[in-house]
Amino acid sequence: MPTISKENYLKTIYSHSNEDGKNASTSVLAEKLEVSNAAISDMAKKLSDQGLLTYARYKGVELTDEGEKIALQVIRRHRLWELFLIKVLRLEWSEVHAEAENLEHSTSSFLIDKIDEFLGYPQYDPHGDPIPQKNGAIPKLPEFIPLAETVTGGKYTVVRVNDRNKDLINYISKIGIKLDVKFTVIDKLSFDNSVIIKINGINHSLSEFVSQNLFVRKAE
Repeated sequence: MPTISKENYLKTIYSHSNEDGKNASTSVLAEKLEVSNAAISDMAKKLSDQGLLTYARYKGVELTDEGEKIALQVIRRHRLWELFLIKVLRLEWSEVHAEAENLEHSTSSFLIDKIDEFLGYPQYDPHGDPIPQKNGAIPKLPEFIPLAETVTGGKYTVVRVNDRNKDLINYISKIGIKLDVKFTVIDKLSFDNSVIIKINGINHSLSEFVSQNLFVRKAE
């Protein structure tokens, strides 16, 4: 199994490229992984020699097919562990990301396949992100928009949240926001871009940061 540093490196490259649609620069990777630019460049050269990525100075890094395969395996382990920790061990929404970060590096393919089977081959993790299948296929995400782009009076369902900020997860959990919960947009305030929503009969004012990191679709 690849080393932890290698796995995190490949996973971070994949996630950045998938979200931004472009190659990850060494400076971006250094910031995300909290290491020096020199350390990023050294690792890029090593992984390039191993055939896991292509690297050119000033052009960023791009995963090869083999590098992407490893990245998807790590992401698969991470997201299945998140779901297992919530469904089986009843951990809180905000607690599972950090735990899964540790578990993703020490779980065999055999065990993760058993967890997948036990959970009924789920397609999405607790934050609404797709779980790569054993063969590397990625379930298609439902159509969604940021809460910031909703319209006043509309009824919506939460389908995804950015799970990188623990404080954000803590806050929205506290006010009753979770996957599949339905709510109504009461008002949108132009002076600070906050959004007022109603959940279970209670109004909540959500900041611009929250509304940009919470994703929804129209309620059926």
